[in-house]
Amino acid sequence: MEKRFANPWWVVFGSIFGLIVGNGPIMQFTFGVFLKPITQEFGWERSTTSTALVVGLLGTGLCVPIAGRLMDKYGVRAVALPSITAFALAMVALAFFANSPMAFVVIYALMGIAAAGQTPMPYSKAITAAFDDKRGLALGIAMAGVGIGAAAVPQIAQYLVTNHGWRGAYVGLGALTFLLAFPAVALFVNTEPAVKREGQAAPIVRPGLTAAEALKSGRFWALAVAFFSVAMASNGTIGHIVPLLTDRGFSPQIAAGAMTFAGIALVAGRFVAGYLLDRIFAPYVAAFFFVIPLLGIGLLLLAPGQLTATIAVVMIGLGLGAEVDLIAYLVSRYLGMRSFGEIYGYLFMIFMLGNAVGPFLMGISFKFWGYEACLTGFVAALAVASALVLRLGAYAFPPERRGPPPASGIKPAVA
Repeated sequence: MEKRFANPWWVVFGSIFGLIVGNGPIMQFTFGVFLKPITQEFGWERSTTSTALVVGLLGTGLCVPIAGRLMDKYGVRAVALPSITAFALAMVALAFFANSPMAFVVIYALMGIAAAGQTPMPYSKAITAAFDDKRGLALGIAMAGVGIGAAAVPQIAQYLVTNHGWRGAYVGLGALTFLLAFPAVALFVNTEPAVKREGQAAPIVRPGLTAAEALKSGRFWALAVAFFSVAMASNGTIGHIVPLLTDRGFSPQIAAGAMTFAGIALVAGRFVAGYLLDRIFAPYVAAFFFVIPLLGIGLLLLAPGQLTATIAVVMIGLGLGAEVDLIAYLVSRYLGMRSFGEIYGYLFMIFMLGNAVGPFLMGISFKFWGYEACLTGFVAALAVASALVLRLGAYAFPPERRGPPPASGIKPAVA
């Protein structure tokens, strides 16, 4: 890392700005803003247009492990900077070339593939390499950028659509992504590559499992099932919370207002989880943040009034706010840093699969049995997730030191 930015907290600073325009805020949270104006202009079906987002997210999920493996080998910047550039260009391409449903889907697929290097993975990798005993707090602060982006970027997109049309809005978001994320990574966010450089005595090999060893580990699969369950339950419920509440007689304004509180809780959850991870055994923290949305979904099953429903949504939002931090922290402590990017990538792919499955199951459940059947299943899934993380045992790679990190910002935990 450059001498003028040697303090590892610069990594956190850069990560916040990069994550504000990460794949979630840009691809997922703005899609609804574009859906109506695009379908009205071309006369496309909403279901056809929505296929683009599904394909894009699938491309991201499948490519994150590949991006992680490349970052393990060559460093964060070598992969993230081209990814950010391609991600931004794909967004701009939507403005000029998305004149048919097929073109729209193909460009979203390319954008999703490029987004693999603009997920929380590269930022988590850089932070876990730069911090040891303050790793949780650093992750929590950085990942708040996702919540900030989720709250701010759709508003920016709506302003651009209103004043410049949907094509101008895609150009604007592409420019915003590049102008925020590229300098943030180029200046502040990096890890040393694992390959030997000229003048370097030997490759950097940090303690931990290889990706192949991790995939044979019971702890990896315990984490995979736990985070799939949490993503499925939390995002499945949040994805249908507005129609669920309006079906029960709430006004659309009240239902949408509950989502605002969920966004605030998401940001708060990241800070709180990060603070606690440095002070309390991580499986206890994870179980706590899995039980909180469990209780929130339980409140929804009771057919609550307005106040209780808002509290329930906040509790689910708190669970959403801690997931990405917890994946990074638990991987670093139980599977190590040797192949962190690739291992994190596999878990993030599974996590994204849970994100997709949850809303789908809620839709099927509503059609045949009502929302309550699926919500009951989600409660059970969160209970299983809590039990799995509590059985992880002692850290395989515990914190090495207390006090501030070294000036270099790069020092691995020991086994």
